[in-house]
Amino acid sequence: MPLIKDRFRGFLPVVVDVETGGFNAASDALLEVSACILKMDSFGRLKIGEIVTVDVAPFRGANIDPRALEFTGIDLDDEKRNPVPEKEALRLVCTPVRKEMKAAGCQRAILVGHNPSFDLGFLNAASERVSFKRNPFHPFSSFDTATLGGLAFGQTVLSRAVEAAGLEWDASRAHSAEYDAVKTAELFCAVVNRWKILTGFEGT
Repeated sequence: MPLIKDRFRGFLPVVVDVETGGFNAASDALLEVSACILKMDSFGRLKIGEIVTVDVAPFRGANIDPRALEFTGIDLDDEKRNPVPEKEALRLVCTPVRKEMKAAGCQRAILVGHNPSFDLGFLNAASERVSFKRNPFHPFSSFDTATLGGLAFGQTVLSRAVEAAGLEWDASRAHSAEYDAVKTAELFCAVVNRWKILTGFEGT
């Protein structure tokens, strides 16, 4: 039976998207985090497993650029938001990741993202700010669906790569952490699963 730990050299791929108050991970607020934990079926195909999404309360002194809020559509005063402090947000995201790592026999999680240095940078900055010791993600390695989308479908923009893969894209739902994470996960699974069909590769 194919195992995800063999396909990715002991790593568990987890798709992450963050929404923020700007581009600087050291000074700008982390506002939303969504993680799609990937699983492998008995045929060796990747699929989305558990999805975890949390609203995050800006850390004290955090910068929030109004243009970032306009872009993401986040209303910090929205009654539907249920923000938690960064340390609690990290715990809520990382605990199920660590649980799946153990179940899958993986030694570490690896972040999958669309231009993932941005998402990983904000996760690492938050972890450092709150001295979060149980971050399961590799500190600098990642899988980039912008690169993979360019390779597989000739498209590097997320929406265009998703559509080129034959998947649905709803522009009205874009730029929420959960929607973008799910679509990035679907794109990553599409690339990996098609590679398996083309090559038969299952890992070593």
